[in-house]
Amino acid sequence: MSNALIAKTNNMTTNNENQPEMKAAEPVAAAPVNLDTFDWEAYEHDSNLYGESKEEIAAKYDQTLSNVQVGEVVEGTVIGLTKREVVVNIGYKSEGIIPISEFRYNPELAVGEKVEVYVESAEDKKGQLVLSHKKARQLRSWDRVNEALEKDEVIKGYIKCRTKGGMIVDVFGIEAFLPGSQIDVKPIRDYDIYVDKTMEFKVVKINQEFRNVVVSHKALIEAELEAQKKEIMSKLEKGQILEGTVKNITSYGVFIDLGGVDGLIHITDLSWGRVNHPEEIVHLDEKLNVVILDFDDAKKRIALGLKQLSPHPWDALDPNLKVGDKVKGRVVVMADYGAFIEIAPGVEGLIHVSEMSWSQHLRSAQEFMKVGDEVEAVILTLDREDRKMSLGIKQLTPDPWENIEVKYPVGTKTTAKVRNFTNFGVFVEIEEGIDGLIHISDLSWTKKIKHPAEFTQIGADIDVVVLEIDKDNRRLSLGHKQLEDNPWNAFEQQFAVDSVHKGTVSELTDKGAIISLGDNVEGFAPAKQLVKEDGTTAKAGETLDFKVIEFSKATKRILVSHTRTFDDTRRQEAQAERAERRKADDAAKDSVKKINASVEKTTLGDISSLAELKAKMESAEQAKAPKAAEEAKAE
Repeated sequence: MSNALIAKTNNMTTNNENQPEMKAAEPVAAAPVNLDTFDWEAYEHDSNLYGESKEEIAAKYDQTLSNVQVGEVVEGTVIGLTKREVVVNIGYKSEGIIPISEFRYNPELAVGEKVEVYVESAEDKKGQLVLSHKKARQLRSWDRVNEALEKDEVIKGYIKCRTKGGMIVDVFGIEAFLPGSQIDVKPIRDYDIYVDKTMEFKVVKINQEFRNVVVSHKALIEAELEAQKKEIMSKLEKGQILEGTVKNITSYGVFIDLGGVDGLIHITDLSWGRVNHPEEIVHLDEKLNVVILDFDDAKKRIALGLKQLSPHPWDALDPNLKVGDKVKGRVVVMADYGAFIEIAPGVEGLIHVSEMSWSQHLRSAQEFMKVGDEVEAVILTLDREDRKMSLGIKQLTPDPWENIEVKYPVGTKTTAKVRNFTNFGVFVEIEEGIDGLIHISDLSWTKKIKHPAEFTQIGADIDVVVLEIDKDNRRLSLGHKQLEDNPWNAFEQQFAVDSVHKGTVSELTDKGAIISLGDNVEGFAPAKQLVKEDGTTAKAGETLDFKVIEFSKATKRILVSHTRTFDDTRRQEAQAERAERRKADDAAKDSVKKINASVEKTTLGDISSLAELKAKMESAEQAKAPKAAEEAKAE
């Protein structure tokens, strides 16, 4: 045997030693050799050993082997499997060994299966054929992925790991994205259970530019379920009771799996009572009976009910229950206008805010109770047909207006709390449920009040006296100033007309000024009565003398004037001067009369003297005439 042939034989022997144990071939009986005629020299020189040249033998041997090219993708057969390696025969003089990790996507790989491999090297330094299944898949993967999308093929993929929003899947050596919503028809609560699993998929989307691939397992399930849905929908009837499994819970309802088709139980159809969240009634994966309320064959929508399997609570309500009876319940809903009380599951009554207290002023229902409170109430109205009930809690205490005339008769003095203001008065509360009004005119005897806020404030206590009771309309007329004697009886003497008082200009108006006269007494001075002696007008804050020119006890009005304090003095002085002049004139006239009367008895000399006296008196009268005319004009 030639050295080359021996080397090849040894190489194959070495390779076989590295290969896993496989079924041994049947031994072949060697042909007998005649040692006497054997050509030892030819054997030594490896020439013409078998009657053929070495080249001819090598050529025939090479013809029995496949010709492989490095970088070529060829098909091979799996001839052996170990925990770490896969032995593949491509018809070459040696087999290739591939790490089993390259076949993780196909855990069902078996001996005899055809696989594609990439020829990395015909022989390494040990004479071993080097193959790669991963590279073969990568070279062919993009074409195969596009082909799978075009033909809507079902392909296998290996789920490598979890990522945000879904999973990463190895498909033909390409990393494809599996959205969480495409894993199954039902919501997935634990993604990790799918890692390291091989599943069937459909390619649903390919981005050619970025080479992104999206696959779906849900599409396979939906195709199978579609036929089931059609069959189930064809057999559905309203009122039919079916068993289902809680598939998903949302804030608005529960999705039930009816065995291939889903139905929805709206939150209002879970229980006859109030339900804040469906989780209070059902749990995931729970099996329960439901009734079909309605369904849409075209849209594949099914409306289910759970509460309809039990009788309505109103039908089971105590038939002896009537208006006026006391009931107990739990606050389930709060609103500004009232509270809903559940006296039995599915049976509710409304307590309006006006029925929570005898008080008349506006309040919020949240001031009296909150959700979850256990309360006792009285039935005010009961309508079994419309399934409505109104309740009240103020009726549990006596009506404070029943004996109002006994408890607060006219003239009663008490303390009230200010609740609200109006332009015409103050609303106060004597006690819970008893309100009254103090008219703005009954706040003070003397002070001019434009708005109640000038006198008191909301929340403050104020002393009042009951003036009038209107029991039918639940109204009380109250007064504050009546707690004191009417000071105007004393003011009539104190502020008599023409009396002069010190006053301060507290406020100026278009028509005049308000004058503070002390002791909360105010008067009013017209604008023309504010002129001072020097001709200027009084200003706010000035303190001056004021004369009372008008006093009205009925209207509680005091009219004063500063101008009159000095004008009247001047007028009085002028009048006194005129009176003196009139007196002098009267005396002179009397003298003239006496002279005239005695003319006949006088002598000539006396007559001359009298004439002279008369002339002097006439000249004096003429001199006084212009001055008297000027004074009269001034008056």
